[in-house]
Amino acid sequence: MRPDDFEYALENTRVLLAPQQRIRTFGSTTFRFHLLTEAMDRPDQIRIRRGTIEAEKPALFTPENAARLLLEGFGERAEAFAEALRQIRDDRSARAALLRYGFQVRKSEVVEDLAHGSLEELGDRVCRQVANSSDDLAAVLLGVEDGWEVGLVKFTLDLVAQSGRDNLDDFRRRGLV
Repeated sequence: MRPDDFEYALENTRVLLAPQQRIRTFGSTTFRFHLLTEAMDRPDQIRIRRGTIEAEKPALFTPENAARLLLEGFGERAEAFAEALRQIRDDRSARAALLRYGFQVRKSEVVEDLAHGSLEELGDRVCRQVANSSDDLAAVLLGVEDGWEVGLVKFTLDLVAQSGRDNLDDFRRRGLV
């Protein structure tokens, strides 16, 4: 894909129905997606892809454990710096905490169906079906055929952005940050 194609896919991916839940802080979360795209040569033909995105449990990445992880094999000065980082326990270190998320998009589990009609009508119908299923971890997306995977990655990054603050707050409530 050319950079313009990436940008086009990013700009033209929309969430019609977002998951009701965020990424769990202390366990893995499996989201189900329904991604609708128009066929390139037949605008009345819509491809509906269904699959899962598994978000692994977020890992807390603080200056304390970053020093432990990043400085393996370094000399005495680097080890002394790492020890100084481990001793920091004030507000600055809590603000410096980051979350690391791991994801797996299991393309082997993606199922594709073809339907006929308009993208908007089929999108509405799939949204109603998903809403009626009471699946709090399901999402419905509109994307572009050639860049559907790019749109799925964008959706995944948006999940991280929406969940990050709550996940970090959960770590704080448990005294882990």
